[in-house]
Amino acid sequence: MADNTVTLVGNLTRDPELRFTTGGRGVASFGLAVSRRYQQNGEWQEQTSYFNIVAWGQMGENAAATLTKGMRVVVTGRLEQREYTTREGDKRTAIEINADEVGPSLRWATAQVERTPREGGGGNAGGGGGGDRGNRGNSGGGNAGGEYLGDEEPF
Repeated sequence: MADNTVTLVGNLTRDPELRFTTGGRGVASFGLAVSRRYQQNGEWQEQTSYFNIVAWGQMGENAAATLTKGMRVVVTGRLEQREYTTREGDKRTAIEINADEVGPSLRWATAQVERTPREGGGGNAGGGGGGDRGNRGNSGGGNAGGEYLGDEEPF
């Protein structure tokens, strides 16, 4: 089974543009420049690659509210190819990164994390069952005590 995961570290080439689908789901798109420096024949060379990033849902809304042009970020996601037709009727192909995770790079900067409230219920917000929240022993599968599972928040 093939895996299609990429991790990129680079600088935003433009502010994230936030749009909403007809169903109300947010989607942010932004550009990322990834540079690499290497030495060839004793001289430093620099090569820059440019990628289009798409972040869906709450992550896209958070990216649009947080990130600005020039910021250094880490993006993990999947390479995706899509076809579209221009206004002139020409068929084009675009390759972009569909983001699974987006965050600031802390190599040369600091960041302050502010948790956003979850929408739409579900999950384990507020606990439940009145048990000891510190007791997260293994109770035989399931989401015993609210451990991190898949798309659930880890905190």
